[in-house]
Amino acid sequence: MSCAAELQEAPKTLTSFEDKTPGLLSGRLAQTPDGQINRDETMTIRTTDGRGQRFDSILDTVGNTPTIRINRIAPPNVEVYAKFEAFNPAGSVKDRLALNIIEAAEREGRLQPGQTVVEATSGNTGIGLAMVCAAKGYPLVVTMADSFSVERRKLMRFLGAKVVLTPRALKGFGMYTKAKELAEENGWFLASQFETPDNADIHEATTAREILADFEGKALDYWITGYGTGGTVSGVSRVLRQERPETKIILSEPANAAILGSGYINTRNEQHQPTESHPAFEPHPIQGWTPDFIPWVLQEAVDKGNYDELIPVTGADGITWSRRLAAEEGIFTGVSGGSTFAIAMQLAETAPEGAVMLVMLPDTGERYLSTPLFEGVPEEMTEEEEAISLSTPSAQMPAE
Repeated sequence: MSCAAELQEAPKTLTSFEDKTPGLLSGRLAQTPDGQINRDETMTIRTTDGRGQRFDSILDTVGNTPTIRINRIAPPNVEVYAKFEAFNPAGSVKDRLALNIIEAAEREGRLQPGQTVVEATSGNTGIGLAMVCAAKGYPLVVTMADSFSVERRKLMRFLGAKVVLTPRALKGFGMYTKAKELAEENGWFLASQFETPDNADIHEATTAREILADFEGKALDYWITGYGTGGTVSGVSRVLRQERPETKIILSEPANAAILGSGYINTRNEQHQPTESHPAFEPHPIQGWTPDFIPWVLQEAVDKGNYDELIPVTGADGITWSRRLAAEEGIFTGVSGGSTFAIAMQLAETAPEGAVMLVMLPDTGERYLSTPLFEGVPEEMTEEEEAISLSTPSAQMPAE
């Protein structure tokens, strides 16, 4: 039983909660109409049993991320869960595709021992690739527009990668072109996250199977995701369309960069690589979502009709819900996770009573510290914090 569940908004009538999870919290909680929690004496300390295994590599810990109930901020008419991809070892959903891109290339002989890997990334794929390349011994060079957060550059460099910045005015297409040039000039392996089938394949083989397992015997009315490369929606939708056809697949994109919603498909070459920046794109604060072209990996979901609705979201709404998830649920996710969650809350307004939703939260909020997500979060004590400090005599900061 989580602390969040204990603090769930008080219902109008006396409600009891029981945790039946083996090895964790046992006992019952009663919540009174005035919101007070009454505990009985059968509650015990949480315990864990371990995984019963030892991992040969950090790479063996990719995937099997948890599905978590939203307790305090979900409307009472729906059940909302989040698949929290920050539990991947390098902190995001992109760990999955990074691992499979490298291992598929190894299996097929497209990547040679010691060969340099190069990729264009807004950060999360680069961080995932840096982890994989560090574990396997490949040099990595990342190209990234200088508009993306500084902490992402530092994380990749800390993991041993080289980061080549490109001018933000050239947008995603500029960093993409730079990566292609470097690969061609130096004989490096281009990871090609936007085109390779290895991207969607890993979501079909892992993410989708985890969702099926977590909702076995239970309704799943909505699955909600955004897109960057499109690998998550293309891969998971293959499985949901076959095995859970009743589940509505909801896709989102930034309201001011609604490139799918525009109806225009950017041009591509014979390798399915974009040859232009999408004319409907504008810079947006949802880092990791929606480059300035429609990736070939995403095109599969478009062509097959593998989503039921496309709903735009503003960056401001994404920031608001990211902050609420952190402050009211203890779930620390970035703007992309907040944006996906914003769409879930919008759908909840008209969803049938008892509808069950699963929201993808792609990463951790820690790589957004220098972005608008943390604007207004002070470094120094607030007046309220100073008042708390002054309420007792010891260990007070000197007056300025």
